[in-house]
Amino acid sequence: MSDELILVQNLIHEIRGKKVMLDSDLARLYGVETRALKQAVRRNIGRFPNDFMFELTIEESNSISTRSQIVTLKESGRGLNTKYKPFVFTEQGVAMLSSVLHSETAIQANIRIMRAFVQVREYLLATSSLSSEVKELKARVDLLQLQQEENLEAVNDLSEDVRKDIDSLYLAIGQLAEKIEEKKKKPMARIGFK
Repeated sequence: MSDELILVQNLIHEIRGKKVMLDSDLARLYGVETRALKQAVRRNIGRFPNDFMFELTIEESNSISTRSQIVTLKESGRGLNTKYKPFVFTEQGVAMLSSVLHSETAIQANIRIMRAFVQVREYLLATSSLSSEVKELKARVDLLQLQQEENLEAVNDLSEDVRKDIDSLYLAIGQLAEKIEEKKKKPMARIGFK
């Protein structure tokens, strides 16, 4: 995987349960100003329904930890201006951007971004698959552990039964030994003629 693709993947965030990219990051990749990108989107707003693009809340903007428009605003000393809340674009929104930005740089950037989204999706699918396999293995281990506990209980019960049987045997042997001792003490009657 190229460094360029890794760079783009690092610009993909999860917000509201969707994988998105910030307008400022996209503008940098496309080689245009954020303002110009937003103007192109506003002129073609019908192409960007809510599942393609949405505006972040101030809280969401502050929660993004990578270098973004918010960080740039703070560093420039202008602070966070609610008038300029960032747009974020889902994979479909990024694809739609290619229809409103026509430069060669934008086209090449769009191709890289689409590849990055595909890589992220494949990674998530693989992780999800592994996660379900791990859950299945955990369930099997739990079942084996339960069976082992039941087997130990059965062995303990069996051991208790065997212990009782052995105790009964010792008791019977002890009683038999006492009878033999009693018989030895009694004079034996002679067998035969007098």
